[in-house]
Amino acid sequence: MLIVENLKINHYTDNMTDEELYEFCVLNSDLQIERDSNQNIIIMSPVGGGSGFYEKNIIYELEFWIRKTKLGLTFSSSTGFLLPNGAMRSPDGCWVSNERWQTVPEESKIRFLPVVPNFIVEVRSPSDSLKPLQNKMLEWLENGVELGWLIDIQNKQTYIYRLNQSIELVEGLDKVLNGENILKGFEFDLSQLKMP
Repeated sequence: MLIVENLKINHYTDNMTDEELYEFCVLNSDLQIERDSNQNIIIMSPVGGGSGFYEKNIIYELEFWIRKTKLGLTFSSSTGFLLPNGAMRSPDGCWVSNERWQTVPEESKIRFLPVVPNFIVEVRSPSDSLKPLQNKMLEWLENGVELGWLIDIQNKQTYIYRLNQSIELVEGLDKVLNGENILKGFEFDLSQLKMP
């Protein structure tokens, strides 16, 4: 049985509009909420210290690259993105190119963003099952992400997702990933994901 204390439902029902979903999330701002393409609301638990540490390192490296290149924007793991399939998802780390960002209407920049990141990264936390995360990665690709990394710290594996290509499996946390032709010049050393 799922018990969520103080969940504020108000008048919300199935198939919320994007505006209603935004209001629902604001009312329940202490929860991390996503919506899948079938309009199911997904309430996720906060991540533990390890996952928070890993996500922070990746976001830091992305932000450092952005400040040097000025090629777009990064967002925190709390940012909601409205996907063409009707889902609202929040990646652990992402990059949106300047070209895609310029397509976002000014009035939409303060709510969930109606744009698909060019690059996303998801870090598997101990409470995450692998298969749903793999499905989420495929959903990102189907909606326009060009490059995605699913980092599974527990199994020391990284799955690299590329648009219209097969999935690549990288074994070990001693490798350096690169942004290929999508994030030119970006590199991430997986050894940074070893907690001190």
